[in-house]
Order: sequence, then structure tokens, then C-alpha cells
Amino acid sequence: MASARKVEIDCEASFAAVAASVIEVRSDEVFEQAEGVLDLDDVEHVHDMRVATRRLRAALEVFESCFPPKRHRKVLKRVKALADALGQRRDLDVEIGLLESLAAEVADVDRAALARLIEERQAKQRRANDELAPIVASKRLEKLRKRLAKLVRKAGA
Repeated sequence: MASARKVEIDCEASFAAVAASVIEVRSDEVFEQAEGVLDLDDVEHVHDMRVATRRLRAALEVFESCFPPKRHRKVLKRVKALADALGQRRDLDVEIGLLESLAAEVADVDRAALARLIEERQAKQRRANDELAPIVASKRLEKLRKRLAKLVRKAGA
């Protein structure tokens, strides 16, 4: 993932205006990563979206006081659910990668057991991907995008 985009901050701007700018940029980063996130052959997409989601969540928590409480709570809850689903998938991606890297180092007698372990993790990975799919469906992500945009518009209200 490319490093997080820098947010241009006007030193004369209000805290709420800065909050709105930061949330807008971090939101855009999440949605930019959505394409390919369900691709099991290229696990970097899920990693990149997870990182972007964690950055957005942190910004939402830092700037909580700038937003209407009820609206903020709902958006944060949805961002956390997205982050959790991405985390479930990502953890398995990492496990599989680690196990596959060990394949060349294990004794011949242990290769079959390692292969079964990798297959088990891949089955869990597919199930985690199936659970992630409705959460990253374009319709659901668009709804989250709209909620975040509305939250940004309400900054300082």
C-alpha cells in the first residue's frame, strides 16, 4: 500500500474543519482499496484496505467531539465491523503465507502434515472471504461512503 496521503491542514481552520478534511481523505483511501479485496490470489488488497480502515477508525476516534454523537456512533460501528471482517481474512492470509514459507524447510516426513494444515487454513480463508463479501459489496460500501460524507458535512454541528 502506498503510504497514507497527507492531509493539507489550514492552520487557521477550526478543529471541526480539520476533522472533516482528515475523515474525508481517510474515507477515500478505504474505498480506493475495495477493488480486488476478495481476490485470494493477491492478498495485498485485503491488507491495504485493512490498513486504510484502521487509519479511518483512528481518525474517527480522535475527532469524535466534532461530530453529532449518534451519527458518529453509527458510522464508527460500521467501520469497526468492516475492520473486523478484514482482520479475520487478513489473519488467515498471514498464517497461510507463513506456513507456505516453511514448506521448503520442513523434513520430507512432515510435508504432508504441513500441506494438510495449509489446506485447512485455506478452507477457513475461503469461509472468511465469504463472510467478508457482503460487507464489502458495492451497495453496502456505497451506503457507508454516504454516511461518512454526511458525517463530514455535519462536522462542528
